Amino acid sequence: MLLPVLGVVLGLALLTVAADQFVVGATRIAARLRVSTVVIGAVVIGFGTSAPELVVSVLAGLQGSLDLAVGNIVGSNVANLSLVLGVAALISPVTVSSPVLRREAPLSLGLVLLFGLLLQTGTLTLLDGALLFTGLVAALSITLFSARRPGAPGAPVAVDSVQEFLGTGARLSLPRESTRTLLGLLGTLGAAQLLVVSATTVARELGLSEAFIGLTVVAIGTSLPELATAVQAARRDETDLLIGNLLGSNVFNSGAVAAAAAVAGAGQPISGTVSGVGTVLMVGVATLATLFMVSRRTVHRIEALLLLAIYVGTLPLLAG
Repeated sequence: MLLPVLGVVLGLALLTVAADQFVVGATRIAARLRVSTVVIGAVVIGFGTSAPELVVSVLAGLQGSLDLAVGNIVGSNVANLSLVLGVAALISPVTVSSPVLRREAPLSLGLVLLFGLLLQTGTLTLLDGALLFTGLVAALSITLFSARRPGAPGAPVAVDSVQEFLGTGARLSLPRESTRTLLGLLGTLGAAQLLVVSATTVARELGLSEAFIGLTVVAIGTSLPELATAVQAARRDETDLLIGNLLGSNVFNSGAVAAAAAVAGAGQPISGTVSGVGTVLMVGVATLATLFMVSRRTVHRIEALLLLAIYVGTLPLLAG
């Protein structure tokens, strides 16, 4: 029992480090190749920060554990807008800009709702994957079109995001960053495999469902990059970067990661814990967080405490 638990801890730690190096390397390569900062911010970083969820969910689906895969996606979406946003807003109230309210918030909520609706069939099919991927492409197209317009509000957010990964004054070496990216990708794959195998073993030995492990332990672990970014952004009062990162992560989770999981584990059954309680929690938290942003344009500490209380209070329900 000790070895599988250590495997989970080690897998999560390695996954966090390797995925971070993958994102840094990919971002710097894109910048070296003169890819637009808007494209880097919206696509490269957005995709990269969801790399842990993507690799874990695909491997789990391929190994016949779609419950773990989908539980990871649902749990990560919940953690982003309750645990991560709650912790960040406790550090400093999070003010939401108008461009985020008009663009990122509706797109994120829309994809979460679509994902939750498709889960009600008790499985994910190839058609579901195609629908989710189409939704992702539409969301990215809207984001890129809006940000690339001359004088478009919110475009500097992408630039700020890129600067977080590029650093300042460093000379970018294509061979070095290519090596960093490749090693980061290989590390992410290896760590995810260790995490999936160890998590399923722990679930069996403790008599817990793979759905519960995916919704909680694995989901929290794969959300660590978002938590680290959010805490730093909150300390520097970079609220657009903070909110954009969380909403963007949910867009990629519900679009790219869910679509990939649907292909990898097409037709496998999904438990009622994930499609029922987990999905209700995901949609409820996404809706509540969006309402906080729209109604007051600021997530205050009282809302942060409520989001954290909801997250902690519903964990026992997920064990069912």
